[in-house]
Amino acid sequence: TKEDKIISTASCTTNCLAPMAKTLNDLYPILSGIMCTVHAYTGDQMILDGPHKKNDFRRARAGAANIVPNSTGAAKAMVPLFPELKGKMDMISVRVPVADGSLTDVVVHLKKEVTVESVNAALREAAEGRLKGIVEYSDEELVSVDIIGNSHSGIVDAPSTKVIMGHIVKVMVWYDNEYGYSNRMLELARYMAGRA
Repeated sequence: TKEDKIISTASCTTNCLAPMAKTLNDLYPILSGIMCTVHAYTGDQMILDGPHKKNDFRRARAGAANIVPNSTGAAKAMVPLFPELKGKMDMISVRVPVADGSLTDVVVHLKKEVTVESVNAALREAAEGRLKGIVEYSDEELVSVDIIGNSHSGIVDAPSTKVIMGHIVKVMVWYDNEYGYSNRMLELARYMAGRA
């Protein structure tokens, strides 16, 4: 009904991407961007090649044996969060044969000129300040198994940050697509229980 309110924690990918996008957009305004989540395979994919319930031929292929380009719901979920970027950002998913541990590759065109150092400093400040507990900043050379069991929505991979021509920025952010996301769901449940 019109009186009902639906509350959502969106997706693990949205929870990884949104804090990064907000930090960059608040400081340097984002003019446009394209993101790719390199995502662990999910229960929606087949174990062996076979029919898929949504006739998705790529997800019908064996998830643990293939790299599978696909869509992601995070592309739509970002629009209400950043209405000023509607039509200026898009996203794709690439499902990979790992059971857990994902990575979002964020490429944005920023209005202000930046350096690798200034971008990483802004992300570190956010991770240690207003996004503490949600975002972690890491100077370590991580791989996917290193972030399994991490409760943060995103772990900034600082050594991977790149800047070209002062305005095109690549930031890579790890996330445990199961455990990290589950922590956000629990936080929302606690918040809602406190309001009851």
